[in-house]
Amino acid sequence: MPEAQGLIGPNSRNAWRTDGGSVTLARPRPAPRPVTVEALPRTVVADLAATALIVVDMQNDFCAPGGWLASVGVDVAPARVPIPVIAGLLPPLRAAGVPVIWLNWGNRPDRANLPPGVLHVYDPDGTGGGIGAPLPGGRVLEQGSPSAAIVAGLETAGGDLHISKYRMSGFQDTELDSVLRNLRVDTLLFAGVNADQCVLATLMDAANLGYDVLMLEDAVATTSPAYCMDATLYNVRQCFGFTLTAEALRKALK
Repeated sequence: MPEAQGLIGPNSRNAWRTDGGSVTLARPRPAPRPVTVEALPRTVVADLAATALIVVDMQNDFCAPGGWLASVGVDVAPARVPIPVIAGLLPPLRAAGVPVIWLNWGNRPDRANLPPGVLHVYDPDGTGGGIGAPLPGGRVLEQGSPSAAIVAGLETAGGDLHISKYRMSGFQDTELDSVLRNLRVDTLLFAGVNADQCVLATLMDAANLGYDVLMLEDAVATTSPAYCMDATLYNVRQCFGFTLTAEALRKALK
């Protein structure tokens, strides 16, 4: 009787096959699943078999009425606008086999990997009011605390991936690039907050690493002034990739 085949790899997308006597290094190549989506500056044909969704910072500290930003007087209403848009997009993307990656600030309790330049952004006078400051039920942007938890209204599912980040960009000092390469994806859809800060920084690094990047313009938002969003969309279209709407993507998925 032939020996049972085994898999060696982090997932079925990137695995060797072995029968005990030999190892097959040829990975499976899923058939392309092209989908045509209306986008800017031009229509895009994307391969769903090589696409992942990255949801950036849709967490309590940035989006919840009782989170950190709200506690320091920031109006988080704009950051909450993408919640139903993302929620409506998750089921059809998952049904299409597109991996979902939740990328949230989630710092070490001792903040040992955070340089002064990162801490200064949220604590400019050095009084300790930024990252790691006490909050009811946890600390600001701390991994494992309610601060880093995904905001109510968005549901995770089995098979989703969760990655903590420690900078504006989700690629710096994290395993994001390794995870994406193990998923064998080329095209990244971006949703979340803040569009002009963490979403854009992560998207720019992705583009610089060679990924195709598409920002879902109605699934991102910012608490910054409106001109910051205008500049972000302009720069994504002009320099890095494309923008499209969640509605256009849902239509294409049908």
